[in-house]
Amino acid sequence: MTEKDVSRTENGNVSPELETEAEALLEAEEAPAEDPLAQAQLEAARLKDMWMRTAAEFDNFRKRSRREADDARKQGREDILRELLPVFDNLERGVQSAQRAQDVKAVIDGMQMILKQFEQTLGKLDIKKVPAVGTPFDPTVHEAIQQVETDQHPSGTVIFEVQPGYIQGDKLLRAAMVVVAKAPAGKGPGDDGNSAS
Repeated sequence: MTEKDVSRTENGNVSPELETEAEALLEAEEAPAEDPLAQAQLEAARLKDMWMRTAAEFDNFRKRSRREADDARKQGREDILRELLPVFDNLERGVQSAQRAQDVKAVIDGMQMILKQFEQTLGKLDIKKVPAVGTPFDPTVHEAIQQVETDQHPSGTVIFEVQPGYIQGDKLLRAAMVVVAKAPAGKGPGDDGNSAS
């Protein structure tokens, strides 16, 4: 083994431990072949050299993997922003038009078009609204901020959405803030309202 065979650190410098190991290997190789101690030292030095190289390779792999993951996250953010920028451009144009507009209906129509474009863009990114009004309350996707006594809706049904929730694929991005119906006091299932006090 020569000094050229010694692993180098990421910046190209020879690590002091590896340099010492290389010297030990050179000395052991020069020892007589029948000396068992020299042979054992040679084998130990060879195994330690292999272990050090493997550790250095693993460290480089770990750093490279972290760098690639960071690059992938950055690329993902850039892709999302690239999709959202046309929506932002149209929103800016809509605000400028609204400042000059005489017809409120035209402004509303323009805003609805931008909202539809935004929803389509979210759909491309696999982001969907959490179903809310009229569905049974689901604590995995809904956050109840209030319960309202009513006999117009079944108990446990979402009757109003305060803030929409969103999911991407199977992952909840934000829970929907909702108002949930509950049975009026004294009118539970099978109760005729004439309960004894």
